[in-house]
Amino acid sequence: MGEQVKELFNWARRRKIMASFFVGFTLVVGIMIGSVISGRVSAMKSFSGTDAAHLSVPDPIPSASSFSGIVNRVEPAVVNNATTQVLEKKPNSKMRRSKPANPNTNPDEDNDPMQDFFDRFFDGRQDGPPQAERSLGSGVIVDKRGYILTNNHVIENATKIQVQLNGDTTRYTAKLVGADEDTDLAVIKIEVNKELPIAKLGNSDGVQVGDWVLAIGSPFGLQATVTAGIISAKDRAGMGKQFQRFLQTDAAINPGNSGGPLVDLAGQVIGINTAIITGSRGYEGVGFALPSNTAIGTYNQLIANGRVTRGSIGVRFEEELGTNPITLKSLGAPNGVVIEDIEPGSPAEKAGLKGGDVITSVNGQTIKTGNDLVNPIAQAPIGTKMKLTYVRDRTQKEATVTVEDRTHVFPNTAGRMGDQPGEAAPIEFGLHVDNLTHDRAQRFSMDGKKGVIVTDVDPASFAQDDLNFGRGDVISEINHEPIASLDDYRAAVSKLKPGENVVFKVLRRQDDRVLTVFLSGVVPADNEKQ
Repeated sequence: MGEQVKELFNWARRRKIMASFFVGFTLVVGIMIGSVISGRVSAMKSFSGTDAAHLSVPDPIPSASSFSGIVNRVEPAVVNNATTQVLEKKPNSKMRRSKPANPNTNPDEDNDPMQDFFDRFFDGRQDGPPQAERSLGSGVIVDKRGYILTNNHVIENATKIQVQLNGDTTRYTAKLVGADEDTDLAVIKIEVNKELPIAKLGNSDGVQVGDWVLAIGSPFGLQATVTAGIISAKDRAGMGKQFQRFLQTDAAINPGNSGGPLVDLAGQVIGINTAIITGSRGYEGVGFALPSNTAIGTYNQLIANGRVTRGSIGVRFEEELGTNPITLKSLGAPNGVVIEDIEPGSPAEKAGLKGGDVITSVNGQTIKTGNDLVNPIAQAPIGTKMKLTYVRDRTQKEATVTVEDRTHVFPNTAGRMGDQPGEAAPIEFGLHVDNLTHDRAQRFSMDGKKGVIVTDVDPASFAQDDLNFGRGDVISEINHEPIASLDDYRAAVSKLKPGENVVFKVLRRQDDRVLTVFLSGVVPADNEKQ
């Protein structure tokens, strides 16, 4: 028994010695590792620098081939236009306006790139009801008093137009001076208590294919954006309306660039950026600008008359068919345009012209293209007498025609007659009203009531957003003046001035009762009353 105890004791002592050895070994290794790390840290802390020289920012050196000088001259005159619009949905067509992608639209519905040619950079489904759309575009100041040239489609149907100057966060409310659908140009004006920078319009006839140009504007709302390219083609016709002949460029034009300037290397505006051809609703290398010469002529008429007047003699033709050399030879005409049709009652009919005649000259000027025929007549003052030479049955004849207003010669196709002076006033405040007839009174349970009934309210208008009008409301008083008819309504509204308070007394049907409510607000500026 004693031997066993002794062996157990020796075994325990040997284990104690081994354990002590391992503990000591571990301490030694730990001390060594700590020394190494400490040494490295000390080495890092003791870094005393190198003999390398410091880098410095050099003085700026302008690039010899830079466009910056042109941009610095023109860009201050380029503005950002923000509009609130009520868009009517129209059927799809091959030529339509270019707009941002709508998340509710199937991208496979239309894959024809020409479908997007005249989509005007705005959103919305074609089969939906009218909607308020907030959109962005561009413009260029051409008069220091605040006159701005832009595209008609930028401000079309706008209930409010706001302009932001380059480098300025203030939004100025603009007034529409006039617009022309045929060239897609418009003039707006802002009131600013200072002279504004302007861009000079050049002569677009001088630009050549291959010349460098800059497009300046606010693509996708990115203000003061500049892109560069060349003129790809001139006099590009047959892609828009009759009076649109474009400069084609590969300078990047995107949604929001519409209305901005296309600038040559002399710093002159030689075009107004208008449209693109695209399959993706964005830039794909083909953009179009209306030539500055077209813009100048349109601008001058808009600021003088508020609309553009074009002359006409009432003839119709198709460019490609009407100028075919084989056709002309067979008709005995050396040159000219073959007339397809004559508008009844037009100057051409009165002068004895007929379909099939070939007009070969106007006032002695040879006709070789449709433009040669249209331009001198369209630009002539109304009432001007013009001498035509034409060929019929291989015999040359002459006629004298008196130029008339195109909107009168082609009343159904030559623009909206409502644009002419003397027409009914535009819808005030976004309110569409009519007499409260007996039938309407019964339908809306307003028997025995007097006033005018609201038949519709434009989205995003003063009437909707500020006054909260609704369809079926009956206006019985305006600023305490009784309203019993449309004449009373027009008379009362005509007295209202921007900045004044206005109070409408309104009869409103709710359930089985007629409520009397008062809708009040501050009369907006003239351009906000549409």
